[in-house]
Amino acid sequence: LCARAPTLGWTTRRARPVLIVRASSSSAAAAPEMRKIPNSKLFVSEPPPQWFGNESNPPKGSAPGWTNENWLKSRFHFSFAEYNTHKNADYGVLRVMNDDLVQPDRGFGTHGHANMEIVTYIVEGSLTHKDSMGTSESLGRGSIQFMTAGTGVRHSEHNLDKANPLRFIQMWITPNAGGLAPNYGSHETSPDERKNGWCRLVGPVPGAGANAGTAPVQINQDAGISVAEIDAGRTLPLSVPAGRQAYLLCVEGS
Repeated sequence: LCARAPTLGWTTRRARPVLIVRASSSSAAAAPEMRKIPNSKLFVSEPPPQWFGNESNPPKGSAPGWTNENWLKSRFHFSFAEYNTHKNADYGVLRVMNDDLVQPDRGFGTHGHANMEIVTYIVEGSLTHKDSMGTSESLGRGSIQFMTAGTGVRHSEHNLDKANPLRFIQMWITPNAGGLAPNYGSHETSPDERKNGWCRLVGPVPGAGANAGTAPVQINQDAGISVAEIDAGRTLPLSVPAGRQAYLLCVEGS
């Protein structure tokens, strides 16, 4: 990784060796298997703007700040929406990882979720979230938000900036129980916290797993998320204990 590349690190208890890094559960001394998935192999989705309540796309080159012709460009790491395949459905309890690029003054209109832990990391721009619990919040780069959909919640996600795009990584995590009470929370990090070291963002709620009840954002699953921005030429170790696995995403850089 180079050029201050932000990197999201994911660890989870339930071993299902599919992508990137796997910790061997049969021998504590065995070296983890690693598999690299290039960006070119991800499924790219560019849905019509009307699907999510947006105006038509402006003529090419006519709108300030637009970096893509369509209002949304999503890269799906796992089966999602029109990318429907049982061969790449999840990675342990990580059900969805979408890399979303939203153009200025566009977004996802109000829609519903249930029985899922939804975690979003903002890479660039400002994400405005509103939901049926009464939450209304805008978050910028280095921030993370979570939503326990539980018994049901409706929300919207928008880029209200009229001149700059928004990019975020959204992850859906299968909870350890159904029918949970809906909940929302967020956390902001500083550049210094992310510089050349793992900044812990997400961990389990008390009683739900390893290092439970200690992370800034807590979800109903034995899983954790960390982020780092690594300078060129620097290395950063990632320990994957026996019986666990990790999914590593290079967000920027190479």
